[in-house]
Amino acid sequence: MTDQNARVLDQFSQQAQAYSALVTSTGAHSKDPLIEALSPRPTDHLLDVGCGSGQFAIAVAPLVAHVTGADLTPAMLDEARAQQAGAGLTNIAWLQADSTALPVADGSFDIVVSRSMFHHAADPAATLAEMRRACTVGGRIAVMDLTPAPAKAPAFDAIELLRDPSHRSALTADELRALGGGLGLTETLVRARVTSLPLEMVLATSFPADGMLDHVRALYARDADTGADAFGMDTQWKDGAIWVTYPMTLVVWQR
Repeated sequence: MTDQNARVLDQFSQQAQAYSALVTSTGAHSKDPLIEALSPRPTDHLLDVGCGSGQFAIAVAPLVAHVTGADLTPAMLDEARAQQAGAGLTNIAWLQADSTALPVADGSFDIVVSRSMFHHAADPAATLAEMRRACTVGGRIAVMDLTPAPAKAPAFDAIELLRDPSHRSALTADELRALGGGLGLTETLVRARVTSLPLEMVLATSFPADGMLDHVRALYARDADTGADAFGMDTQWKDGAIWVTYPMTLVVWQR
């Protein structure tokens, strides 16, 4: 196990329930951009890499033949199984796996996706290569992840690492797109997105060293007060609370 995988296991084992609540709340009133972009078919077999607490797998399962969700953290998969049971779905299977060594056959999925996981990956290029291996020829591969503006990327990574020790590095949109090009994938869609959240909701999923969350709050408060946008997250006060906006990019390729 890599040191990065150990950090991911540590953090996400602690935050499984809080993370599930965060993902559920942010997607409750909007159409899922991955589902819209992929237009899944009833015959599709779909693999969700870094499935977390399973919200995407559960949302897409009624639209496809079968979903496999893979994640490194057992506690997240336990949360996903509980969500699945509540939804009454039977066409989902869960795998505990490293994203660079998925226990699946070559070309066994029509759609392979990853959402909000690449910035935690020890080796994003190896993860995308493994997703390509798992995808059938002519199938679709989609990644949606944090993508700060190049000029703000160092500061973005720095404060995210203070907040969440499992954060590794966020790719820029061009860097993410280049990973697919390097694997010979055909890019079919690129779409910029933003996700705005109350800072306290984000911090509820964060388990850094003692005292660090107060430091992070102070950094964000200063950014909101000055309007400097030092982190590229459009930090603002709204109704007495700090809100942050995460820049994201969705890229879809065909294998």
